[in-house]
Amino acid sequence: MSDFDDRDRILLAGLAFYGYHGVMLEENKLGQRFRIDLELGLDMSDAAKTDDVASTVHYGNVYNVVKEAFEERRFKLIEALGHHIIVRLFGAFDKVDWIRIRVRKPEAPLPIVAGEVAIELLRTRDQI
Repeated sequence: MSDFDDRDRILLAGLAFYGYHGVMLEENKLGQRFRIDLELGLDMSDAAKTDDVASTVHYGNVYNVVKEAFEERRFKLIEALGHHIIVRLFGAFDKVDWIRIRVRKPEAPLPIVAGEVAIELLRTRDQI
């Protein structure tokens, strides 16, 4: 994964959504909060040189795709939700080479006082 550490990326962190994803009946009925962190890898050298938004991916458009993907269907597993969001982002933005997503469930149905559960996926375009 270190190949990705030195590359350009767009970051969206702590995006909060309310949804009905999960295995447990209570999660499907009552819903819960989710947090999503994203890294989208792309070459931003032209955008840096030209100051032209057409040379990059607009993060507002990224948010819109994530929100739509999050809300369009229910998933039992946050792994499947994360994969679905990645597929939709690759479909929407040709300039993106790789995506890292972390889907967090701060209120997962576990007997813990503090903490959260999360998954993290890292995919290149050819892995979808």
